[in-house]
Amino acid sequence: MVKATEQQVIEAYTLARDRYAGFGVDTDQAVAVLAQIPISLHCWQGDDVGGFEDPEAGLSGGIMATGNYPGKARTAAELRQDLDKAYSLIPGRHRLNLHAIYLEADRKIPRNEIRPEHFAGWVAWAKENNHGIDFNPTCFSHPLAADGFTLSHQDEGIRQFWIEHCMASRRIGAYFGRELGTPCVTNVWIPDGMKDTPVDRLAPRQRLREALDAVFAETLDPAHNLDAVECKLFGLGSESYVVGSHEFYMGYAIANQKLLCLDAGHFHPTEVISDKISSILTYVDEILLHVSRGVRWDSDHVVTLTDELQAIAQEIVRGNYLNRVHIGLDFFDASINRIAAWTIGTRNALRALLLALLEPIDLLRDLENSGDYTGRLALLEELKGLPFGAVWDYHCLQQDVPIGVSFMDEIRAYESDVLSQRG
Repeated sequence: MVKATEQQVIEAYTLARDRYAGFGVDTDQAVAVLAQIPISLHCWQGDDVGGFEDPEAGLSGGIMATGNYPGKARTAAELRQDLDKAYSLIPGRHRLNLHAIYLEADRKIPRNEIRPEHFAGWVAWAKENNHGIDFNPTCFSHPLAADGFTLSHQDEGIRQFWIEHCMASRRIGAYFGRELGTPCVTNVWIPDGMKDTPVDRLAPRQRLREALDAVFAETLDPAHNLDAVECKLFGLGSESYVVGSHEFYMGYAIANQKLLCLDAGHFHPTEVISDKISSILTYVDEILLHVSRGVRWDSDHVVTLTDELQAIAQEIVRGNYLNRVHIGLDFFDASINRIAAWTIGTRNALRALLLALLEPIDLLRDLENSGDYTGRLALLEELKGLPFGAVWDYHCLQQDVPIGVSFMDEIRAYESDVLSQRG
């Protein structure tokens, strides 16, 4: 394919800058802001949510990765190598979202006994590459989660095991924050629920509330660790009832000053999280987003530049929420090249943010506040035809990453030289 030259990118950007200036938009400012927005890449895309606790164990607890594309990471070193390649193809400086099962140890560590030293390799790598780290307890794919319940389990001993695991995870999150100088968002998601209709919906939620109170009892410095809770409507094996529903966790987050995590694939196909952001931020200080793409329902497809992705970015930018929203990704597609999945998904999240940053928001607000809804609609539609792609290419040029789809050339070479050599 024909690649754009640096001169062509700059010439196209100059024309685009003038077009946007006609609407009162400063494109130089937009790309400067974009360069400072971190996206938290999810480690589990690189190895199909296997982790390194027990690489031979299968997935369970509402988690499924489909596909068998060759070359998945088998060790932490291989996963970090793959992440390095993905980060090199994405403009900006970004974070890593890590699950507890990605620890490194010379023996199997019970999940309620994980410690910061089991993640020292990740911290050393993050320091070297200037990445922040976010964290998640892993409350699935474990014998004590086999019946679909963890923190809301009827058995007090099983419930206590998961409480201790989540407490240990929070301490590891604080360790990341201290070591890396940027707060770690430690997000609690559990698979608890029922496939068929329950008789008692209340008791599991009472147990979950009490368990969460125990998990969060230890006070940690918010400069090091921020706690989030993640809601869900339904999932694999919990199609009829999820203990940690949206209403449950929204109430818990408001009452206990926690971040609420909204996953784009965790709601009914007719619901969108873009419509929830401003409402929730009216009552909580910060939120966490897991940007995904549900197809039909909770399926976690690679993020594409959909209307909903653009609406999410618009809500963040229009509401001036960039300092109150933590943006992470959450998809795991094993049917395509995994580095490409990270790269395509993250670049799309950034492109959506750039589109939002290129809106003449003051002009749009003036039209709306004056009741000129006709003018608002006309302007919003006109913006869709402006040369945003030229601004994006210029941003990639500035950040020294591949322009256009040329990132695939590097991914193909990496697949040939590295991924194809793995068993």
